[in-house]
Amino acid sequence: MDLLIKNGKVVTAKESFIADIAVKDGKIVAIGSELSMDADKIVDATGKLVLPGALDVHTHLAMPFGGTVSADSYLSGTRAAACGGVTTIFDYPVQRKGQTILGLCGEKKEVLEKEACVDYAFHCCITDLNEGQILEEMEEAVNKGITSFKCFLVYKKEGMMTDDGTLARLMLRAKELGAMVNVHAENPDLIDLNNEKFLSEGKTSAWYHYMSRPEFVAAEADKRVVHWAKNLDAPVYIVHMSDKEGLEEVIKAKEAGYEVYVETCPQYLEFTCDVYKREDGRNFICSPPMKGQESMDALWTALKAGYIDTVATDHCPFQSYEKDWGKDDYTKVPNGCAGIENLYPYMLDAANSGKITFERAVEVCSTNPAKIFGCSNKGSLAIGKDADIVIYDPEKDFTISVNNMHSDYDHTIWEGKKVHGYPLQTYLRGKLVYDNGEYVGTPGDGKYVHRVPAK
Repeated sequence: MDLLIKNGKVVTAKESFIADIAVKDGKIVAIGSELSMDADKIVDATGKLVLPGALDVHTHLAMPFGGTVSADSYLSGTRAAACGGVTTIFDYPVQRKGQTILGLCGEKKEVLEKEACVDYAFHCCITDLNEGQILEEMEEAVNKGITSFKCFLVYKKEGMMTDDGTLARLMLRAKELGAMVNVHAENPDLIDLNNEKFLSEGKTSAWYHYMSRPEFVAAEADKRVVHWAKNLDAPVYIVHMSDKEGLEEVIKAKEAGYEVYVETCPQYLEFTCDVYKREDGRNFICSPPMKGQESMDALWTALKAGYIDTVATDHCPFQSYEKDWGKDDYTKVPNGCAGIENLYPYMLDAANSGKITFERAVEVCSTNPAKIFGCSNKGSLAIGKDADIVIYDPEKDFTISVNNMHSDYDHTIWEGKKVHGYPLQTYLRGKLVYDNGEYVGTPGDGKYVHRVPAK
């Protein structure tokens, strides 16, 4: 054996039990009590939890946006992922007019092959059908393992918005191919109307970022997406759910048997819109913004009840001086916050404090993302799966700071957040890549994940 992890409490989405795990050639080959076998490396995990690596299925690394590029490169972003127990990331390359899906993702893949510290996959953002060529190319993309595509219902002025007709075409085509469309749901016309009003009135602080896109602006678009999914009988995945009213519409659709998936993010579980009243409120500007307490409470209730399928980060940090571009005009702030290294520790801390179970944390951070997006070798600790393993100390106290993260940004919205319990080690396909606060892997360790379509 290459690796033998002994005496840890193995946590799956369904149960927890004391067991040993044996790894050979990057795969889990045995799980059982008191395994007796030779191994090149033996790790005693007594008193620790042994978890499957998390999948952060919503990241924006090296992304051009808001007049700059997000602060984490593919190297620094995936390095941070490894150090937070995330062993697979999904990036969102944004297609522009004239670009092809495979051409764009191929360019990203060339960089990731050299820089990726964890495994990776793509959701391609579609902004232009290129006179129907994209609809044709989707079949080849699915055959190449790209089985999900994203539509923005916002960012009209930036040339990224998808109208309802294009969304419907993409959803129907994805359904034919066993693929799925992910949707950023907010109403752009209401946002533009609000921005125009607030700016004309001199209301330019970060608070008006929230006021320009409050709960009902997201809820209208959430309801529209659910409406199309139901009437087109096509699966859909709504990203970064933040509002109670939209969430309730999703829950109704789920209970009626429709294939509607919903993701939320740690920032919507931790912060309310009150952060935009702070002096540094612009640092919290992301879209959709954090909402009111009622929405946060609804998200936690749905998370506990099993209605939220995944928790991911929408990781898209910018430097503080870039955030300062909007010090006197919130519309000039690049939208996005950090989170890739904080996802698993945050959700596991919630389990440690009794808000959810450890099994539920594993389900929404690892097992469900792998299942929904066709990562057949990921998401659980089982024989034959990739040995993406996190050893977690439930008693280790940790305070998050920009100084102990492994990204390239100069500030974090998580500064000072205390968590009880923290990852000690991360293994990527059996190789140790994070060890007690230090990244110990090699850029390029990460491999492309070829995903399998649903049908």
